[in-house]
Amino acid sequence: MPPADLVDTHHHFWDLSVRDQAWITGPAMGPIRRDFAPADLEPEARAAGVTVTVLVQTVPDARETPEFLALAQDSPLVAGVVGWTDLTHPAVAERIAGLREGPGGDRLVAIRHQVQAEPDPEWLLRPDVRRGLAAVAAAGLAYDLVVLPRQLPAAARAAALLPGLTFVLDHLGKPRIAAGQREPWARDIARLAERANTACKLSGLVTEAAWDAWDAEDLRPYADTVIEAFGPDRLMFGSDWPVCTLAATYGEVLDAARSLTAGLGGPERAAVFAGTARRVYGLGPA
Repeated sequence: MPPADLVDTHHHFWDLSVRDQAWITGPAMGPIRRDFAPADLEPEARAAGVTVTVLVQTVPDARETPEFLALAQDSPLVAGVVGWTDLTHPAVAERIAGLREGPGGDRLVAIRHQVQAEPDPEWLLRPDVRRGLAAVAAAGLAYDLVVLPRQLPAAARAAALLPGLTFVLDHLGKPRIAAGQREPWARDIARLAERANTACKLSGLVTEAAWDAWDAEDLRPYADTVIEAFGPDRLMFGSDWPVCTLAATYGEVLDAARSLTAGLGGPERAAVFAGTARRVYGLGPA
């Protein structure tokens, strides 16, 4: 039976007339180069039994997060927002405070930056970045990690240097599933998970696999790795909608996650599909 409480910890919205999404390029990405709004997600999420969601930033633009917070304030579905602010700005603490004081500011649960786009594999360890991360921790927020496998060692070191900040790894650190490559990704996942202040989203798997030829068994070795490393109490489900639609429907992504966690006990599955998210992001009880 599906859990009574189901939290989708990772999805996006965008309106191309308001702000371009420069990362959506090339013919393969064409299906998602259009607007995606709450009205598009809500029927699919409700049909899947989703209770609440977490909306995640898409571009490093200071205007996007206040828009998302205001949207969340008026949404019965969006319970939390992972926003963006310039971690290297001298006034980063004041900027975070400003976000929390604005409309919907109580929905801000974490900060994220597209570290995957930074050429420096140790960007997270720069003194100015670490200062920004410390400000995130001081504000009582989590920090979402969107990194590539080569950046996982720096993420583990950052987590060690900032034990008061909870780091949430998005998309398992983007392992090369389509290529069947597990090392050194699996080794570096284990090292990151050694830090008690880390968690991981069971998200983004289908778009790291072969888009038109994946099945749950292709994903299983990678899911098993993070289940073993983090445990259910530090693992949470995310759809990565609408990016996931390049390879699967919303329902197919959820079905895959359920298949990959079928070996867990009932309380453990409840943690993956709701409990961990509510605790880490401070979403409150169902």
